[in-house]
Amino acid sequence: MRLRGRKGIRESLEEQTDLVILDPRSLKGRWSELFGNDHPIHVEFGMGKGQFISQMSFKYPGINFIGVDMYDELVRRAAEKARNVWEPAGEETPPNLKVALANIDYAEEVFAPGELERIYLNFSDPWPKSKHARRRLTHPRFLDKYRGLLSPLGEIHLKTDSRSLFEFSLNAFADYGLQMKNISLDLHEGGVINEEHVMTEYETKFYGRGVNIQRCEAIVGEEALKQYQASRLDKYRL
Repeated sequence: MRLRGRKGIRESLEEQTDLVILDPRSLKGRWSELFGNDHPIHVEFGMGKGQFISQMSFKYPGINFIGVDMYDELVRRAAEKARNVWEPAGEETPPNLKVALANIDYAEEVFAPGELERIYLNFSDPWPKSKHARRRLTHPRFLDKYRGLLSPLGEIHLKTDSRSLFEFSLNAFADYGLQMKNISLDLHEGGVINEEHVMTEYETKFYGRGVNIQRCEAIVGEEALKQYQASRLDKYRL
């Protein structure tokens, strides 16, 4: 993937120390300190242009959000999007959001064990060729990383337009022994937007084309699993 960014993009990012994190490794284990509170931390790996993570931060002010991407230009666009989303509220800098330049392959160098409560994987590259399966963000080698980073309440939330990636992911979660919930093969069934979910840029585009969006949640943390098991039969009781 090649992105043509604006001239002076790195300089622009370096000036935005209130929002942009260019050396996230230095914050490993200290993200709560950076935010100045002990609120749960939710991370989107592969945030793209930042629509999802920006709107989530605005919708849920009691949660700290971090958007991660490996491309300078996408981090720049995400920072711009975040400021635009929060501007109507009179906030020049989102109080509960940071956007970080990092490669997900080295996530364990950026976050400490148990530091995260939720990981979002939205419209990740499906890497359709079998020989590239290890690059899929739901491959067991990544699940190993996520399990180490997530807290006892930890979950992974996946959204994709790729049926092949979704099937691969469901099988990977199952093989890894993770409980799944809220599985949807058509999130916006019948062309009706599911208002419960914040949409990404890709999702908005695909929805307009009538493409099915698949989604599921995988429970990773032991406490999250206990809570789910305690309530799982409630919806079946009459």
